Amino acid sequence: MPESPRVPSAVAATDPAAVPDMPGRCPWAEGDPLMAAYHDEEWGVPLVDRRRTFEFLVLETFQAGLSWRVVLHKRAAFRRAFAGFEPEAVAAFGPDRIEALMTDASLIRNRAKLNATVANARAFLAMEESGPGFVAHAWSFVGGGPIVHRYERLDQVPSTTPEAQAWSRDLKRRGFKFVGPTVAYAHMQATGMVNDHLVGCPRHAAVAAAGVAP
Repeated sequence: MPESPRVPSAVAATDPAAVPDMPGRCPWAEGDPLMAAYHDEEWGVPLVDRRRTFEFLVLETFQAGLSWRVVLHKRAAFRRAFAGFEPEAVAAFGPDRIEALMTDASLIRNRAKLNATVANARAFLAMEESGPGFVAHAWSFVGGGPIVHRYERLDQVPSTTPEAQAWSRDLKRRGFKFVGPTVAYAHMQATGMVNDHLVGCPRHAAVAAAGVAP
């Protein structure tokens, strides 16, 4: 998978006409080239890479209370601000770095979320030091392999599930911040722990065919 969705130009990033055609694509991804590329190339594909998993943890922290579209359009800025999403680098951020980020207009300048990102990096590394690590532990909450749902409409897709609620409680106990059940479920959807593409979307079958236990 690509590191991030790419579009030819800044104009294409906001031009609905630049969205590649995919009959049946999940409706939430239509009308925006970045959203469409993210849906078509990344969303729901089982992910076990630690750095990219941490990237989604960071992005979903900032999504709390906002739309994914807003966060996705700032993804490159977040990558630059958070050292390419390397958890070791982010864990070393101190107060001066937070203050500098608070002046960066390209970011979502929320002090609580910036501090939470640093705390989450440290908790992420602590899990690797004390056990199998964040990635393997996360997948244990879905039995080690993707849960494939078969929703036909967007209004059938839940905002959270019992598995996400249990994982959220576990993350909070380990010191993670901004990881409520809705954020936890968004992470599960993004990283392929669940396949929530609608059954009429071509990506549902493609992801299901590619999805294997990590």
